[in-house]
Amino acid sequence: MTLSLLTWNVKTGGSGGRLDGIVALLTRERPDIVALQELRDFQRHDGRRMREVADALGMAAFLAPSVFGQPVGVLVRPPLTIAGRSAVRWRLHHAAAAVTVPTAAGPLTVVSTHLNPFRPYRRLREARWLAHRYRGPLTVITGDLNSLDPHTADTERLARLPELYRRRHLGADGRPDTRAIASFAEAGFVDLWRSAGTGDGLTVPTTRGGGHEFSNAGMRLDYLLARPELAARARTARVVRGDEAEWASDHYPLRVELDL
Repeated sequence: MTLSLLTWNVKTGGSGGRLDGIVALLTRERPDIVALQELRDFQRHDGRRMREVADALGMAAFLAPSVFGQPVGVLVRPPLTIAGRSAVRWRLHHAAAAVTVPTAAGPLTVVSTHLNPFRPYRRLREARWLAHRYRGPLTVITGDLNSLDPHTADTERLARLPELYRRRHLGADGRPDTRAIASFAEAGFVDLWRSAGTGDGLTVPTTRGGGHEFSNAGMRLDYLLARPELAARARTARVVRGDEAEWASDHYPLRVELDL
């Protein structure tokens, strides 16, 4: 069986009339599992907006509220089911939503998260904590990790950013801070775009989705990180571009196909 997983930071819950475009893209892509970040206001009125989006897509949803930032969630398409779920709030600036989905290969754990956008060291601490907590063989940690890739040359790109945003991605030595992604690799997680991806892998900014904080500096900030046993099952990974993806958010969706 081929299982498709898509992750997407939808920018402040699709405010400003973008939610219809988000639903339209997800309807057309029809992934089996969706990890979403920046679900602002989705927890209001007992999670009504989350239920509305899930119903429109024909999926089951789990939402993790956030104390300081914005909620995150995971949606699962039948006949897949959510056998287990947990939310992490107090250790993260935003949140993490973890679900366990039974598959023929064993229980798959999908963790949708959004790491600290402001402080590189706090982002590193969040990454280390998540990598330690979720270590099952069929585990993927995915979302907007707000982190630069150690294998991508970002110095020139960062130089194009306004100072306010550039310093979010610099270490104390003034060099691009890649420690969060490096810490996942040290814990054994595999970057699925690097192992199975096509294209340049850049997920911000989109062409018409705003993204003033990214200026014209394309960066990889969204990831699918899997344990080695699951990474070996990845067939293809790609950034979803075109149509609604160009304006429905300032991030592009990232998608992977897995043999499960």
